[in-house]
Parts: sequence; structure tokens; C-alpha cells
Amino acid sequence: MVERLRRGEVRALARAVSLVEDGSAVGVELVKACRKFAGGALRIGVTGPPGAGKSTLVDQMARLLRQEGQTVGVVAVDPSSSCTGGALLGDRIRMQELSGDTGVYIRSMASRGAKGGLAATVDDVCVVMAAAGRQVILIETMGVGQDEVEVAGLADVTVLVLVPGMGDEVQSLKAGVMEVADIFVVNKSDREGAEQVETEILAMQALAANREEWVSPVVRTVATTGAGVSELMDAVRRCAALENRPGGTRRVGLNLRGLRLDHLGVAVKSIAAARGFYEALGLVVSGEETVEHEQVRTAMLPLGESRIELLEATEEDSVVGRFVAKRGEGLHHVAVRVNSVDAMFERLRLQGVRLASDAVRVGAGGHRYFFVHPESTGGVLVEIVGDGADPKSWEGE
Repeated sequence: MVERLRRGEVRALARAVSLVEDGSAVGVELVKACRKFAGGALRIGVTGPPGAGKSTLVDQMARLLRQEGQTVGVVAVDPSSSCTGGALLGDRIRMQELSGDTGVYIRSMASRGAKGGLAATVDDVCVVMAAAGRQVILIETMGVGQDEVEVAGLADVTVLVLVPGMGDEVQSLKAGVMEVADIFVVNKSDREGAEQVETEILAMQALAANREEWVSPVVRTVATTGAGVSELMDAVRRCAALENRPGGTRRVGLNLRGLRLDHLGVAVKSIAAARGFYEALGLVVSGEETVEHEQVRTAMLPLGESRIELLEATEEDSVVGRFVAKRGEGLHHVAVRVNSVDAMFERLRLQGVRLASDAVRVGAGGHRYFFVHPESTGGVLVEIVGDGADPKSWEGE
């Protein structure tokens, strides 16, 4: 049977999957024999709440992959009835136009009481599909809730599908399945409220404490028309490339443990005069730069995981110049780093926080930032900083 699978015989694949799904002794031996041929297939998990359009989206993803000449396996899990034990395998209905394409093999599976949004034998079925030469395997979970995150341990890339109109449901999901998503999809994005869902996702990403190599992009799609599916697959490939890079580590979901102190801004009359003390402590200035639009010269001194930023006014009638003239030298601001400075700007604006900046700007070293007025922070000017590139642009790794 393994030889027939390797030759690409669809009937052999169907028979093999049935043996594995039934949990027979032959199925167990078959999986063992297939594992040495199962490397290289890209597993994409597609999960989300009921009614988000997962099946239609998977159908469109499979169509795009076939247009590119890739062979595809689809494992779609449907919930089993607690009363009868049966399951309505509706994914076959939604994907029936692909049924005549031998380059796509679709297998609907009942959950059979398994928790986590999957069936117990999904992993083994994926092994058999990979051994049969399927280059991409799409794993669609049944409608999931907050803590059903098993697909993340099974897939190379996990896609979480959300839709407008979920209301507080996005907030309720964030402590579970939101944390394991590699890519967020706002499906049915032609409906009112799509922009709000995207804003909520980006706002939660802004709370992430760790700066990892991959920050989950948000992709808008309309699965019924295929809009945005190409952009989704581009994001999937970028994530998969990062995962497979030698020594690379994958970003695993939202990290909601707090924010990171980036630096303390200290206003001084003269950087040249002030830096002597810090250098005596053993700190070394990593670079000086003039920010013309802020009329200030800066010097950064790394201090552990944070930094001290010395600020010298280049004009007396500037923010820092007026600060020194009125208050003297001293702490000017506290800077907090976030993963998405744009999302945080929007979030604070919507919450009525008084901002001292009218937009996100580019500062020393190319970082992007904005200021929060002391009136909203308890008397301290707070700078919110992010990376030089807008995380929503996803330019290369």
C-alpha cells in the first residue's frame, strides 16, 4: 500500500486514510511505514469560531494552490453528535467543485468526542497524505472556542479566522486560541465592522511584551469571492520560511504579559558635559543623532535590556529647550516599547487618552513613536515606541 501511495494512487490514499482513522492494527503499522516519506509537506491549520467561513476559505486556498501546480490534502473535522454519535460532514458539500481534481484529496472526519477542535487521528492522517506526495495539507478544525488550541501543535502555520459582528467574542478568545495564531484572517471583510475587528486584534498585539521575529499579520478576505486569499498565502509562506530557517524560532501567538521599558529620556543642557558621569559608570554611548523636526540632539547609552537617552535642545524655543529652561535638567519622559505602535496609537485614541502627538512619527535611529500627555499618565510624559517599519507592512524577514 505504501508503494501505491508513493505512486500517487488516490484510491490507495483513500483506503489508507480509512484504515488509520479506524484505529486498526494495520493502520498503526501503515503510519509507521509512512513516516519516513512524510517530510516536507507544509501543514496549515485553519481554525476559528463556528460560522467564520473556514470551509469556504479552505476551498479558496486549495484552488489557489492548485493553480500554482501544487498537490493538496484537506482534513476537515466536523463535530460528532453527543446524542447519535454521527456527524454532518458539510465540508464535502462546500468543496465539491474540487472533487474531480485528482490533485486535491479531501477527507472529512468526525471528531468522535475528541476535544480541542480536532479528531484523535488527524496527525496520522496528515502523515499518510504527506507520504502520498501532498505538498500542502490544509487542516480545518470544527468551530472552536477559547481554549481549543491543539491545531497549533499539529500545524506548521496556524490561521485564525474571525468575522465582523463577533462583539466581545474577540476579547473572550484572546486568552486562548488568539495566543497561538500565526496569522489572523478577518473574513467577510466586505461587511460593516471588519475594520473594528482588525483594530481590536492589532491593539492586543500592541500589548505583547516580547519582540519576536514574527508578529502575526492581519489579512482581510472575502472567501466567497476569493478576495485576499493570495495575500493570505503569501503571509503563510513568510511564516513557514521563518519557522524552517536554521536556528530560527517561530513566534507563538500573542504574549499578553505586559509592556517593556525601552528607555528613559533625560533632558540635559549639554550631552558632552553629561555623558562623563554615565561613561564613568561604565556605560558607552552607542550613537548620537540630531532629530531636526524635534529640534533635539540625542545620545543613547545601553543599560541592560533598556537604555538612557540624553536629550540636548538644538533651539532654545523647542520642547526640550523650554523644559530645561522651566524645570532644569532631569527626567523628561519614559519610553515604552510595543510591537505595533500604530495599533497602540489607535487604541489609546479610541479610549479617549490625551495624546501629545497628532500622528506616529519617525525619530532617532528610525524608530517610530508618539507621545502621551502627562495629564493622562499621572504627570509623566510617556513615549510609545515601535520598530522602524510598520508591522502591518510585513516587508521581508
